[in-house]
Amino acid sequence: MQPPEGVPPQLWESLVGELDDEIAPFLPYLNKNLTLTYEDPGQGRLGLTRFEFDLNELERRRRFKMGPGKIAIMLHPDLNDDIALRDHTLAHELVHASGITSHNAIHSKIVDKIAPAPRLRDSIVLQNMRQRVLESLPERTWICGNCGHAWERRRVTKPTRCPKCARPFRKVN
Repeated sequence: MQPPEGVPPQLWESLVGELDDEIAPFLPYLNKNLTLTYEDPGQGRLGLTRFEFDLNELERRRRFKMGPGKIAIMLHPDLNDDIALRDHTLAHELVHASGITSHNAIHSKIVDKIAPAPRLRDSIVLQNMRQRVLESLPERTWICGNCGHAWERRRVTKPTRCPKCARPFRKVN
C-alpha cells in the first residue's frame, strides 16, 4: 500500500505493520482520502486531524466498514525543524485518521512504538514551547517557606520539595 502524499514511507510502513482493519477501519482509505498540510503558526497546535463527517457519522461508517470521507491532517510548520517530533506528531494524527479517534491506551502504545516522542533536551521545538509557557507564568522564582532558599523557575509544575532543605515545598505568601 502506497503512503499518502507527504507521509514518509518508513513511517507509513511502520503504521501499516502495527494496525489492522479491525482496530483501524479507515486505514485502507487513507491513500486516496488524506491530505497533509501545514497550518497557520499562530494556532499553537502541533497537529490536528479533521474529518469530513461528524463523530456520529464516523462511528456509523466504522461499523459498516465504509470510507471515512475526506481527511485533512494539519501540522505546525515548526515541526520541519524537528524531524523526531514531526514523525511523532504525524504518527499520532495518522492513528486518528485510521479510525482510532480517542486518546486511549491502544492509541498511545501504537504511536510510541511507531515514532516515540523525543526527550525535551533533544527537541528544539519542545524547548521553545516550554520557554514560552514559563515566560507566561507569574512566578519567575520559587522561595521556600521553610528555609527561605530562592531558585529560578525552570519547570512548568510547582516543585514538591525545596532543593536546599528537602522539606515539602511551601510557598512564601
